[in-house]
Amino acid sequence: MIATPDRTPLPRDFFDRPVLEVAPDLLGRILVRTTPDGPISLRLTEVEAYDGPNDPGSHAYRGRTTRNDVMFGPPGHVYVYFTYGMWHCMNLVCGPDGTASAVLLRAGEIVEGVELARKRRLSARSDKELAKGPARLATALEVDRALDGTDACASGETPLRMLAGTAVAPDQVRNGPRTGVAGDGGNGDVRPWRFWIAADPTVSPYRAHVPRRRRS
Repeated sequence: MIATPDRTPLPRDFFDRPVLEVAPDLLGRILVRTTPDGPISLRLTEVEAYDGPNDPGSHAYRGRTTRNDVMFGPPGHVYVYFTYGMWHCMNLVCGPDGTASAVLLRAGEIVEGVELARKRRLSARSDKELAKGPARLATALEVDRALDGTDACASGETPLRMLAGTAVAPDQVRNGPRTGVAGDGGNGDVRPWRFWIAADPTVSPYRAHVPRRRRS
């Protein structure tokens, strides 16, 4: 029998921990996106950890900028960035205020508002592909830079909120290299900081980093 997901909002101290503790603990949690058309809820199945100034793969590795400013703020806030000139990706800030660590939300299962997500992801061939990848996840939930800085732990009305959901048992959590991250030395990401639920069909496929070729 599948347990009913816990709808209790996650408190701020859940996020006020080291990023490598928060990331796997987010699996199975529920992200609720409130839109004018109704709510869309997503069960997280895949995430990646980024450890700020200690991590060459992090947007905050070289310090604070206008783009990454939210990462340096209080835990539990949403960091949204625009990439490749076409896609948005969503992160949750964690660790003490000023540490700039965050968890990238890579994939999940839409458990509420499936019809709304389908309207935003017309190219999805099945429901399991609606949020299979970070850009797809943001598109399905209608997340863009306008939501950068949103407090996912705030009381009252908020466009994004994290609920307790159902935590995943440790023996069902897998980890490995992050997708498409160059890592130390530019020879592929050697940090096993991508976490996912074993055998879940909504988890995105792993892709190694491909160095850009210089033009001759």
